[in-house]
Amino acid sequence: MNLASQSGEAGASQLLFANFNQDVTSLAVGSKSGYKFFSLSSVDKLEQIYECTDTEDVCVVERLFSSSLVAIVSLKAPRKLKVCHFKKGTEICNYSYSNTILAVKLNRQRLIVCLEESLYIHNIRDMKVLHTIRETPPNPTGLCALSINNDNCYLAYPGSATIGEVQVFDTINLRAANMIPAHDSPLAALAFDASGTKLATASEKGTVIRVFSIPEGQKLFEFRRGVKRCVSICSLAFSMDGMFLSASSNTETVHIFKLETVKEKPQEEPTTWTGYFGKVLMASTSYLPSQVTEMFNQGRAFATVRLPFCGHKNICALATIQKIPRLLVGASDGYLYMYNLDPQEGGECTLMKQHQLDGSMETTNEILDSTSHDCPLVTQAYGAAVPKGPHVPSSPTALGKGRASLGRSTAALALTEPPACLLHSGAGPAALGPLCLHGRAGRRRRLGAGGRGQRPAAGG
Repeated sequence: MNLASQSGEAGASQLLFANFNQDVTSLAVGSKSGYKFFSLSSVDKLEQIYECTDTEDVCVVERLFSSSLVAIVSLKAPRKLKVCHFKKGTEICNYSYSNTILAVKLNRQRLIVCLEESLYIHNIRDMKVLHTIRETPPNPTGLCALSINNDNCYLAYPGSATIGEVQVFDTINLRAANMIPAHDSPLAALAFDASGTKLATASEKGTVIRVFSIPEGQKLFEFRRGVKRCVSICSLAFSMDGMFLSASSNTETVHIFKLETVKEKPQEEPTTWTGYFGKVLMASTSYLPSQVTEMFNQGRAFATVRLPFCGHKNICALATIQKIPRLLVGASDGYLYMYNLDPQEGGECTLMKQHQLDGSMETTNEILDSTSHDCPLVTQAYGAAVPKGPHVPSSPTALGKGRASLGRSTAALALTEPPACLLHSGAGPAALGPLCLHGRAGRRRRLGAGGRGQRPAAGG
């Protein structure tokens, strides 16, 4: 989540950026004083892995899985990308571009740099530019998604600024793979699953979320997030096994959908008036407008989360921590929220912990209170469930002995060491795209049992 574009809001907080790594095992946080990495191995504690204070105003910090490779952009030089080995404290190389860097995406084979009207595809092992996608439709938020799968290494980005077209690009063979007409409105969010065979999309309208097969572009699932109001979708995220998809927005509700195909049961004659009415209703859909018929066929949320705020931008992720599936939400109020997800029953998820993104921890009773916090937290009992199962970047500067050339020094750092050090972790779910956030960090108040303000939460 990149706060740099929300300068008015970010000015009140040290937080400039936060994002999960590709397999949701760590959280990267960029601030005015530098950047930090936190481990996500425990719910009770947000353990700090590393802190760097050498680079100020870090607005983009992306870590490659659990390796030491990190890509950094600072507000002091927003057109410059630095690639570093953070455990050694060394800079591998840097590149300068023609415009502000809006987003950076990493996997084990490619590094993608997204500018407003172009995309640069680098080889992760030597950082050479392999291909440039020029004159893309205006993309001021840097919206794009990169699959983390080596066999299905696709890049998705908006194909239009006026409608929801998705361009799918094969970053291995360096050719366009497909164009998917996903929505009528411009795109707001994109996310690949871990296998790189599914792509989730949402538009600026925010009411419908669709899942397409990749690279074919066939619609596999369609979920309705809401009907009454249009919202701004902040992020989409698949679970590691691809069975669940979470969608967060600028409302207080996070929706979790289950990606399962319902087997058709043999039709039986209804025995009650309710059953008869249902059969007549479904039969009548063939005579209704297509928009109405689609609503009958759209899936609804399997589980939901009620955040203790609304109006803040945020980013969500689905992970298994301590053998229990969790939903994680990092928000522009400076907090990370951890919820339990029941993979069998779904329903309302329970808030387990909330951590400040500076590393301190707060209990579930210490919820935020600001002008936008008109939706108090609702909790319920939960039975712990274990899941089943044509500008070219300027010449880079490579730092090393004798300031060697890029090709030699980068290859030495990226090829001799990375298989064990930089590129060692296993495949995980699709990388979650950083989001531009807004909102003021609220002051805290302690709500005890039966305390004031615990009224029913508003719907999302």
